[in-house]
Amino acid sequence: MPLFSKAGVARQPDPPPLETDDVKIVVAGAVIWVVALVVLTVASLAGADVPGWWIVMCACGAALGLVGVGYCRRRAQAIARDKAAGIPHRG
Repeated sequence: MPLFSKAGVARQPDPPPLETDDVKIVVAGAVIWVVALVVLTVASLAGADVPGWWIVMCACGAALGLVGVGYCRRRAQAIARDKAAGIPHRG
């Protein structure tokens, strides 16, 4: 028996998944990493004591954001292709 379930209470069905534009969400995250990278680089060049790993972390976040954008685009295309072929989306 699950820890937080009530005995004798029927479980409601799961709601359908929300339709979101994942590409826009990932692009927004990548842009935030790029902005942080630019700000920290300019601050470092201006003489501020910026730890080097902060700049590297922002560069990695921006690079992974670009990878994520490509992944989300391919995923959206695959979902649209499956929908056109009549294959149900599994979420």
